[in-house]
Amino acid sequence: MSEKISIRGVQFDDVNLEEALAIVDGFIAGEKKGVVHTPNSEIVQLCVEQPSYYDLINAADLIIPDGSGVILASKILKTPLAKGKVAGVDLAEKTLCLAAGKGYKVFFLGGKPGVAELAAEKMSEKYPGLMIAGVHDGYFEKTGAESDAVAAAVNESGAQILFVCLGVPVQEEWMRANRDRLQVNVMMGLGGSLDVFAGTAKRAPKIFIKLGLEWFYRLLKQPSRIGRMMKLPRFLIGTMFSKKTKSKEPVQ
Repeated sequence: MSEKISIRGVQFDDVNLEEALAIVDGFIAGEKKGVVHTPNSEIVQLCVEQPSYYDLINAADLIIPDGSGVILASKILKTPLAKGKVAGVDLAEKTLCLAAGKGYKVFFLGGKPGVAELAAEKMSEKYPGLMIAGVHDGYFEKTGAESDAVAAAVNESGAQILFVCLGVPVQEEWMRANRDRLQVNVMMGLGGSLDVFAGTAKRAPKIFIKLGLEWFYRLLKQPSRIGRMMKLPRFLIGTMFSKKTKSKEPVQ
């Protein structure tokens, strides 16, 4: 098992991309159902501001640091995530490549109507042999009859892997609520990954990613995100203050 490192109360796994993929593969091949969360600094800040979310985020079997802000915070706190950032979209694509090679079936859940279908089409072209067992958009009631129908469709598809792309914290809440009845081997909360796969959203150029400025690229492309982006400096300032005062958030 990987080492767990607490960053502001969120229990991250100190893994690199290949190690995270191996853990996902182990969930698929094993008897234990696995849940994967991919929090960035914005999500950690959400937990800091609303501590009730600690239980939800920390309930996953694998928690990867999806953001350079989390890695920077780990260094500030002198508890470094030494193996670096593991982007959820990168783990998702590696998982699709793995699925194509091993014959695993995947279900895409989330996005606007048509996005999951387009993502399935493009990823199937990119990875010959990939079996997309089913797709469903994210526009359904997350409780009640509509949610029940979605869970039934996932089970009927025979998928071993479920990508849940409903945004935080909705995707984590839905996975927790449906974990026991879903028959998949692994569920992964992956935010906007389907939009990237479909080509309706683009990742930052590699130089931005390398410099840890992917957030800045997204802000340039979508200035309306400024409110959300303000959580990053708030998170880092809070991290520095918590280090100076030697305060610690409770590990839920």
